[in-house]
Amino acid sequence: MGKYVEATDANFKELIGTSTPVLVDFWAEWCGPCKMIGPVVEELAGEVEGQAIVAKMNVDANSAVPASLGIRSIPTLMVFKNGEMVERLVGGNIPKSVLSETLLKHA
Repeated sequence: MGKYVEATDANFKELIGTSTPVLVDFWAEWCGPCKMIGPVVEELAGEVEGQAIVAKMNVDANSAVPASLGIRSIPTLMVFKNGEMVERLVGGNIPKSVLSETLLKHA
């Protein structure tokens, strides 16, 4: 398992405001597809260390940011660079290779 950052409503703006690409996994404990992709995201965090940042945000504990981004279904994975969203993926069956490629093309 890799090192991922715990994203919150409080630290989100600072977290994504970097030139390093940031993948944020918006998830919830009760979400089956989130449980499927969660380990893949955590594994990816270790593989991209030094090139990108991987974060996870629990939408039940942090509702302001997901609401402001218009997140209606989870898991939603977004890539941010310089504070702007540059990619959006939805669903729990996204292959790790696709996640990695989507994230690292912004590195």
